[in-house]
Amino acid sequence: MTFSFSLVLVWLDLAGVFFFAVSGSLLAARKQFDIIGSLLLASVVSLGGGVIRDIIINAGPPAAFTNPAYLVPPLLAAVLVYFLFSSVQRFTSLLVLFDAGGLALFCITGTLKALSAGMHPVAALLLGVTTAVGGGLLRDITANVVPQLFDPKDLYALPAFAGATLTMVLSVTGTFNAATGGAVAAVVFAFRVTAWRRQWHVPLAVRGWHRLGLDTADGGAKD
Repeated sequence: MTFSFSLVLVWLDLAGVFFFAVSGSLLAARKQFDIIGSLLLASVVSLGGGVIRDIIINAGPPAAFTNPAYLVPPLLAAVLVYFLFSSVQRFTSLLVLFDAGGLALFCITGTLKALSAGMHPVAALLLGVTTAVGGGLLRDITANVVPQLFDPKDLYALPAFAGATLTMVLSVTGTFNAATGGAVAAVVFAFRVTAWRRQWHVPLAVRGWHRLGLDTADGGAKD
């Protein structure tokens, strides 16, 4: 079935934009970017995934360029980090927490918008994942850090896959609503944060490679 991308989902999308934008501004602060760099990085991470999504489904000009409301969260995030970073910088998990929040919301809204555009459920699932991880990938590349998507000591795409899959199944079966959507977001958020805290990971690209050996080559760090 197709799902009407209602006003509630637009607000969820904007919430995801804000969470991702804060993660971008926090990374910009850690990299000692200026306020303009913070705003631009916040915009890249928060709007990048949605722009990719809207282009793929041929939805016309991306929402980020047609709805001024999408420009508010990156600006708000840059201002908040500018004034509050010195008070919160000791909390090293904040960037991951905000990133996890954006990931949880974007895998849902991306999947639902793809379904509403008439895409096949499996294609909608993949587009939901792309929407969720695309902005973070652009953020990390822009900031010249190893993208979390490709970090062998972390899980990033799998929580998005889980959330997009659950969203697709719930939508196709007609059981997606505010309660089930909130439950999916909570599952994805918890999955992402728990994986980060417990250093969960998947096997490396080649059987027989040892993660310890790779870490030693990068400077001796251990899982």
